[in-house]
Amino acid sequence: MATREFAYLSIRELGKLLRAGETTPTELAEYFIDRLETVGRRLNAVVTVTRERALREAQLAEAELAAGLDRGPLHGIPYGAKDLLAAAGYPTTWGAEPLREQRFDFDATVIARLRDAGAVLVAKLGTVELAGGMGYEQPNASLTGPGLNPWNLDAWSGGSSSGPGSAVGAGAVPFALGSETWGSILTPSSYCGITGLRPTYGRVSRFGGMVLSWTLDKIGPMCRSADDCGLVLDAIAGPDPNDPSTSPERFRYRPEDEPTQGFRIGVLEESLETAQPEVRANFEAALGVLGEFAHLEPVTLPDFPYNETARLILSAEAASAFEEMLHSGILLGLTAPEDRTGGYAGLTIPAVDYLRAMRIRRQARAALSALLARYDAIVHPATAVVASPLSMRFDDYAGKGRRLPLGSAGNLAGLPAISVPNGFGERGLPTGLQLVGAAGSENRLLAVARAYQARTDWHLRQPPL
Repeated sequence: MATREFAYLSIRELGKLLRAGETTPTELAEYFIDRLETVGRRLNAVVTVTRERALREAQLAEAELAAGLDRGPLHGIPYGAKDLLAAAGYPTTWGAEPLREQRFDFDATVIARLRDAGAVLVAKLGTVELAGGMGYEQPNASLTGPGLNPWNLDAWSGGSSSGPGSAVGAGAVPFALGSETWGSILTPSSYCGITGLRPTYGRVSRFGGMVLSWTLDKIGPMCRSADDCGLVLDAIAGPDPNDPSTSPERFRYRPEDEPTQGFRIGVLEESLETAQPEVRANFEAALGVLGEFAHLEPVTLPDFPYNETARLILSAEAASAFEEMLHSGILLGLTAPEDRTGGYAGLTIPAVDYLRAMRIRRQARAALSALLARYDAIVHPATAVVASPLSMRFDDYAGKGRRLPLGSAGNLAGLPAISVPNGFGERGLPTGLQLVGAAGSENRLLAVARAYQARTDWHLRQPPL
């Protein structure tokens, strides 16, 4: 099979090849390991290739499939995990130079669940150091170097799930696990032209993952399509006694139970005037496609200080999570200069301010819940700009006025969201369309995204590597 045919196949397509005997889990693992060692490392997407574990898991999957034991659609499929997630026997660096040799003797829950589903871990993938929680302001904030965008090697891949974005976008892994506290799945997905799903807060266990913000952190799939995201979410979601914040509900991906048209979608145009012209044009074109199978109407977000509230909660919780490291001085060894001191401000936040922010959060969540009860999704550009040049600081390129409201509002309220590719913009870089739904509405969000991708081919495009 030709190289590019393996690299960009969906999970279902790879599964069909496996079950037809046209390839094997071991062959797939070796193929994607080779692609990680070449294309992946070129993009600074790889921290550690887990070769020994991958071949062991692939050989087990091969034997099970040959014996008639089929664990489901992920059986024998290689994947990568953001290097915030523990994988027994391998370093888990959190993207930070001082933690290069940090190891755990257990698997994160999501890694264990993918193992049980028969998936094959082939790599720990790059991340912005400490998931960006120390306030990084430029792309070179990771022990692997800046994540490079597969569509333009002079552009950033996004953060903090930079490695998953680059690796999936470049066809170096069929799918990856990322994490989001504030934009860290949706931004690199949009920048790299892939599909990324941020689950409802509590849908997926964070046990074994780095803690940045207890009440904001989420783990989710970064894939080629919405259907792939649903398959992965089905495997990793569900209650976990090791993470008391998880929902007691057991999620099941049910595409056959969802409609394919007749959706009601709210169109959020707030701050659209600050978006790059190509981002705005692609969004308007996407609305035309959505209008083929959904009723669209304008909406306005309830008036709350989303950015300020989310930032205060994140700063306080990050300072608590990293308090020991801040006092020990170990974070002075981080790569980005601003990260060496950025966490200390959180130690000075008064408890009364944190509690006030949490009260505002409850009010905002209730108001957003009431709004979303009327819609299957609210739609907005995933980012106001395409990926920034490697040579520029973020605010110098994007400007603070281009931060779109759904990022902070959705994360503050713990709402699910998906970013799907919807075109290309400045410097040949991808743009993304963001769909946000009510808490627990992943199946409906995925249905809307599938309907959009059934009518477009942006998610099938391949970068000129």
